Amino acid sequence: MAKRPAEELYAPSESLKKGERPVQLQNNDDVGAFEDEFEDEFESEDEIFEAGVDGRPDIEREAEESRDAMEVDQQTFIPGRSKLKAGESLSPDTSTYEMLHTLSTTWPCLSFDVVMDSLGDNRKTYPATLYAVAGTQAESTRAKENELMVMKLSGLSRMDRDRDEESDDDDDGDESSEPILETKSIPLTSTTNRIRAHQYPQSDPSKISTTFTATMTEAAEVLIHDITPHLSSFDYPGTMITPQQSKPLATLKMHKAEGYAVDWSPLVGQGRLLTGDNEGKIFVTTCEDGGRWTTDNRPFTGHQGSVEDVQWSPNEKNVFASASSDGTVKVWDVRSKSRKPAVSVTVSSTDVNVMSWSHQTAHLLATGADDGEWAVWDLRQWKPSSNNTSNPAPKPVASFNFNKEQITSIEWHPTDDSIVAVAAGDNTLTLWDLAVELDDEESRDTAGVQDVPPQLLFVHYMEMVKECHWHPQIPGCVIGTGGGGFGVFKTISV
Repeated sequence: MAKRPAEELYAPSESLKKGERPVQLQNNDDVGAFEDEFEDEFESEDEIFEAGVDGRPDIEREAEESRDAMEVDQQTFIPGRSKLKAGESLSPDTSTYEMLHTLSTTWPCLSFDVVMDSLGDNRKTYPATLYAVAGTQAESTRAKENELMVMKLSGLSRMDRDRDEESDDDDDGDESSEPILETKSIPLTSTTNRIRAHQYPQSDPSKISTTFTATMTEAAEVLIHDITPHLSSFDYPGTMITPQQSKPLATLKMHKAEGYAVDWSPLVGQGRLLTGDNEGKIFVTTCEDGGRWTTDNRPFTGHQGSVEDVQWSPNEKNVFASASSDGTVKVWDVRSKSRKPAVSVTVSSTDVNVMSWSHQTAHLLATGADDGEWAVWDLRQWKPSSNNTSNPAPKPVASFNFNKEQITSIEWHPTDDSIVAVAAGDNTLTLWDLAVELDDEESRDTAGVQDVPPQLLFVHYMEMVKECHWHPQIPGCVIGTGGGGFGVFKTISV
């Protein structure tokens, strides 16, 4: 998956933060007219109504507002198909969001991962709080400013809307707040291509889970950090992070070329890591007793192009899949002495950039390709390979070519096996519902907008979006990263 030069990501942009509104300064000449707010003599209600909110008749004021109002085009904008005219800009329909926030960092991030916390599952109250890790992409001339960021995002409030008159005013106050981004920095000397987090509980349940990160850098190194103290410091003010705690537990140098493929096994608590590079090699690294990280120096080979993504099976601890620029997805067994794939299927005529293995239905695998097409496959239909050849792909369960640019990220909903989030190079982060029936008359109604599949639930516009993830503990919450920073949102659709 190609990176964009860092310089393309630094277009200056400013926007009002959540909750901010333009403030109109008062005219000091009028201050004296309201000197005694408790004056005994009151104007009649008729006089107040006629005067309007600013002392002028409503008709006069509304006519002036109409002349000065910005012209707004209410038509649906479809990224990749519709084009903005000179002087036009996009504005989200806030009525379709339950939560919407943007947060910026010093440098943009190509990759991030959500860190689970102890605040509880299935959280639906506001303001929301979440934790994440990310790696930066600084300008090439300032590579030493790169960092691994451990982040806490809090004060993520619900969208402001007109509420029912019978709603509890106290609850409204609790749900409204300003978003806050707190970070703990770990210095890096190279751009982060991909970062993934892994957690396992400690023997003492009162202590925070041990949290590792694996960072694959542009310098072809894999850095493993323990960020447990950094996460703890957010909730215990005054906690000092020593330089030693920010040093990597291990620096792995088995790759001779950079890569983007990183994944932790969800079934090996102490830590089992897959990494793949642009030379088509895949390595397995395991945390042994005593905390020593050991890499098997026999790589898995078979791809004729770069390894773009890897995923461990959600229910078989010795099985993993890999996606490649050679257009294939291969399934492997780490116990194989030959280090060759058990299954190899051609799923695209272009690069397969990303994939996601469903944790709810383990035989479903979603893939996203460089031509903008993404598909869902039933692995039960894939047959074992012979002589390291790739079998023709069986028909996918579903496929979509709505996007006109490369797919950069794809992920199944953590609890619903019909919902998928997809990020693409056309600046969209889309949500899909595969449960929608094609022959459903109501589902085919797309409000007159052409070329929109009925399974498309939601389109979120996000500049240069590179990666997206669902939050596993906040139902429906999606986080994305792009050239303009991070976006956190929750729609009324999911």
